Parts: sequence; structure tokens; C-alpha cells
Amino acid sequence: MDFLPISKEDMQKRGWEELDFILVTGDAYVDHPSFGAAIIARLLESKGYKIGIIAQPNWKDTKDFEKLGKPRLSFLVTGGNIDSMVNHYSVAKKRRSKDLYSPGGKGGLRPDRATIVYCQKIREIFKNIPIMIGGIEASLRRLSHYDYWDNKVRRSILLDSQADILMYGMGEHQIVELADSLNSGIPIEHITYVKGTVYKTKTLDNIYEDYIMLPSYKDVCKDKITYAKSFLAQYENTDAITAKMLIEPYSDFYVVQNTPSMPLTTSEFDNSYSLPYMRTYHPIYEKDGGVPAIEEVKFSLISNRGCFGSCSFCALTFHQGRVVQARSHQSIINEAKKLVWEEGFKGYIHDVGGPTANFRGPACQKQLTKGACKHKQCLFPEPCKNLDIDHNDYLKLLQELRAIPKVKKVFVRSGIRYDYLINDKNNKQFFEELCEHHISGQLKVAPEHISDKVLDKMGKPKKDVYERFVKRYYEINRQIGKEQYLVPYLMSSHPGCDLSSAIELAEYLRDLGYMPEQVQDFYPTPMTLSTCMYYTELDPRDMSYVYIPKNPHEKAMQRALIQYRMPKNYDLVLEALKKANRMDLVGFDKHCLIRPRKALAEKEFYNKNAKGKKQKEEFKKKKEEFKKKKTIRNVHKKKGK
Repeated sequence: MDFLPISKEDMQKRGWEELDFILVTGDAYVDHPSFGAAIIARLLESKGYKIGIIAQPNWKDTKDFEKLGKPRLSFLVTGGNIDSMVNHYSVAKKRRSKDLYSPGGKGGLRPDRATIVYCQKIREIFKNIPIMIGGIEASLRRLSHYDYWDNKVRRSILLDSQADILMYGMGEHQIVELADSLNSGIPIEHITYVKGTVYKTKTLDNIYEDYIMLPSYKDVCKDKITYAKSFLAQYENTDAITAKMLIEPYSDFYVVQNTPSMPLTTSEFDNSYSLPYMRTYHPIYEKDGGVPAIEEVKFSLISNRGCFGSCSFCALTFHQGRVVQARSHQSIINEAKKLVWEEGFKGYIHDVGGPTANFRGPACQKQLTKGACKHKQCLFPEPCKNLDIDHNDYLKLLQELRAIPKVKKVFVRSGIRYDYLINDKNNKQFFEELCEHHISGQLKVAPEHISDKVLDKMGKPKKDVYERFVKRYYEINRQIGKEQYLVPYLMSSHPGCDLSSAIELAEYLRDLGYMPEQVQDFYPTPMTLSTCMYYTELDPRDMSYVYIPKNPHEKAMQRALIQYRMPKNYDLVLEALKKANRMDLVGFDKHCLIRPRKALAEKEFYNKNAKGKKQKEEFKKKKEEFKKKKTIRNVHKKKGK
């Protein structure tokens, strides 16, 4: 077992003169199933194809792209595990200094819009070679989409990249069918039948199935209502069973999105994770200190894919789909038994989960034959009456993992859906064992906000659902004699959130006695419902107006309100309270968020000059004496003495 070839020397060791596929990725080469490029490469290898890896090539010349020669069948291109623009820029569009998917965490080793740049460079060198693109960057840009960084609607990445075929979703089914089609001699331009792919064509004469004609790219660019309608059609056609083919017209050709690929079966899912991964980064990165991204996943286990939570700001609906797929217990246990022998393992499995840890199957049996419902969600605004809420399978899996020799603790860190858990009428044993065995002092949950009008736009449950969960969580921890906490993820400036909603959240945190260390500003990434709202100021589901906090200063105020106790945020919080006519929250009462400026200055002076208990008492005494003398002087002054 060894890494896949990254050089001609590696090819020679295997006795290979030519590769069938060359995979170009924007990440460093990490041969671990948490990296999509590794799964696709190993899967092709298991089917008998010869594949090599070009990781983070220098895009400023052609040398790196030529080092493995010309592939027999195709180049495969991915921007990496994260969209390259999200990887490079904060929500404030400031350049990030680090890249966790690069050796040593060094930034600048991949270009902006990596998928496009890599494909264009390949096309420059190899004129007629087939190019197929995939990964999160391609998947979520497969049709026209609002681009936050350019602040405009961009066309399908298939066109800008000059690639031949785009694979969307996770890709296992697609890559094997595409590879076999190319290997059988079918020209790339004739491979238009693979589910989960997008291609371009000048004619619709060869399309025989039912399809939806989306508005043209030109029309969605010039009219936001049209854009919202187009987005809704895409949003409602993401399920493998119910979706129709989507066609988007451009000036002289069409971009055709085939229906989604079927979810993996349990045996297919197990197979993807049983392939001979090295489970670490390539040794060429040792000199740089390795690749930081491996640390989060090295001792973690992926148990599922897909999510029926359908949060508005999450793109999983478009990428992994709403039907949850799960690996078998035996597959996960086999991986765990290998994991305990890895260098650096200290007895702790860091996580057992996926997009949502406590989802271990489809939302309901109906999804298996009828697909996910187009016009309603499984958990929002209330849990569907058909929803199967059951934690028994996940509980059994965690118990089995705990029983493996050399395993001291099994943690759940990828996040649980608290609304799913609290609505489980038989959750007593799971909830208790979660608190007893699977939390390392604190549990991360994602209420995101507490204003019901904001939660409605987020697709999250109402505040009272979270409060029920919090109450039960602390009750259980008291019963088992543990002092464990909740760490809520909170988001500022989401569509629908105005200053009054931000203040409502600040008051909630005040009453809770909690101030988060980190706050996430809403980030408009491609192909989410929330991004559509951000761009159009419309909720595409009912075309109602949505308030959007776009002004950077207002966004700063909303963020500051969540961390209102931090001295650096004082001016922003005061400005926000004035603007919202909530000066009742400035004062000395316990319900106030901040004190008046003068009082704050006195407090800072006091804290600065009186550090010890004795000093504080002396300082207080001197201050009182000074006040008394000042009062006497004023009295004497009035009497003319």
C-alpha cells in the first residue's frame, strides 16, 4: 500500500508508462477519506484505472501541469475540500493569511477560483484532452449563481472553466460511469446521459426526457425576481427521485443539468471508506510541518452523509442532498480498529458523525420510494408527522465503539440537531449516555439566533425548542454529577435580521450570563437559500420582501451587540441602541447592556488603580473621603466661606 503517483518516478516504480486519469486538486495531497479527491482517486484505482495526483500546481507556468504527461482518458479537476474563494477571503472580503489545506498552513498556494484557473491552464497545454470538474466549488456553481466576491451573477462554472463535464454532488456513481464510458471509446461530447452531471450543448434535439426550462442567463442577470424564480426551481429539483432535468439557455448554447445521482447504498458507502487510504498527508510535506487540516479528522469517523435539516444558509441540500445515507456499524468499527493503531492515537475518537451527527437514516420511509418532499421540510417549522425520530441505532453504534480495546473515550463534536433530539419521546437513554460518555466538557449546538422572525428565514426551530433542550441538558448533567456546558453557535446579519432582532439576541445572552468568544457573520456562499435572499431581498418560496443588513457598519453593530461586554465594542453597541431607540438598555440596572460613558470611565479608572482587595478598599475609602470633602467645600462656597 502506498500513495498514488505524484511524479514520473512514482509511475516508473509501478511500471506505468501512462496514466488513465490525472487528478488536479487545490488542496495538498492528503490520502484520507475526509478529502473528496482521495475518495475519487482511490475509487478509480479500485476499478483498475491508473491515476496520478497533481496537488496545488503552480498555475503561473505550465511545468507542474505537464509533469505526469498526458492522461489517456481525462484530466479531473477540483478546487479542493472548500470553495477557493471561501478559503481565501473572510466575509469582510479580507484575505486570509492561512490555508489549513496547504502544507504548513501556508496561504497563497492555490489561485482564486482554482477550478477555473487550473482548467484554463490545462486547456492551454493540452488542446483536445477531456476535462471533467467536480468538488464543492464546481458543484455549487453548476448553473448561474450570485457571486458574493464579484457582487454579480456569474454564469455556470462549466463555461468559464472550458471543461467538458461537471459532476455535482459527492461523485462516486458519476466518476465510475464516466470513466467506463470514456474507456469504452465514447467521445466526451456524447456522454450526456450520466445522472449527477452537467454538460453544454448547442441543440436540444437529443433530449427525450421531461425537463424544466429555466430563465436564460441574460434574464436572471437583469431581473432579481427572475433570478429568485430560477433559484426556486433549482432548489425544488435536488432530489434523485423527484427532480427533473434543468436547462439554462445562454446566447448560443444550453447548459443542461441531468437529474441527481441516486444516494449511495449502505454497501456502496462502506466500500468508499474501505479503500486502501494511507490516512495521512504525503511525506513530501513533512519538511513543512504537515498539513493542518488532517488534525481535525485524523481520529474521527464519518458515519453519514446528507441532511434533512435544510437550514437556509447551508448548501448541503444542493451537494449531498436531503436523504441521509449511513455506513454500517461494522464498516465504522473496522475503521476504528485500524485507527487505534495509528501513530499519535491516545485513546480518544474525536468525532462520530457527519453533517449532522445524530441523523442515521432517511427522515421517513416515504423518502426511499417517493423522494424528499418538494414543498415542505422535515423539521421546520415543526417536525413532520411522518418523521422517524429514533436515536437507538446511533446509541448502539457509540456503545460498540466505546467497547473497542484501546478506546478510552468517543466524542461527538460534529454537532447534533437539538430539535431532533428534544422531539424524540424515547430519548432518555441516548441523552443521558451522550452527557455521560460523549461530551468533553462542552457540547456545541447551533441555535444560530433566538429571534423567531430571523429563525424563520434561517429555517431553524423557534426559540422555545432550544430552551427546552437547554433545560433538559442541564437537568441531566446535574443528575449525573457533571459540570458540562453548551457552546451555542450564533450568526449575525442573516437575511431578516435587523437591529431590533440583534438587540433581542443580546438581551437573551445577558439573561443567560453568556458571551460567545466567536460570532459568525452570515457569509453568502453560492447556491444557498439565504444567499438568494441576500441578493434579491426576496424569499423565493413566497416572493415576500426580506430585510437585508448589507451595510458593513450595520453588520459591525450587529456583531458587536452579540459581544456587548467587550470594551472595544462599546461605541458600536451604544450607536446601535441609539439608532434602535433602546437607550433603556444604557444604565446601571441589571437589565442594561452597557453603562453610560462617564460611569464606564470611572469603573475603568477604578479597576486600573485598585488591583488587590486591600487596595480596592483603600481606594474606595479615599474616594468617599474625597466626595465628602468636595461636598463640604461646595457647601462652604455657597455660604461664601
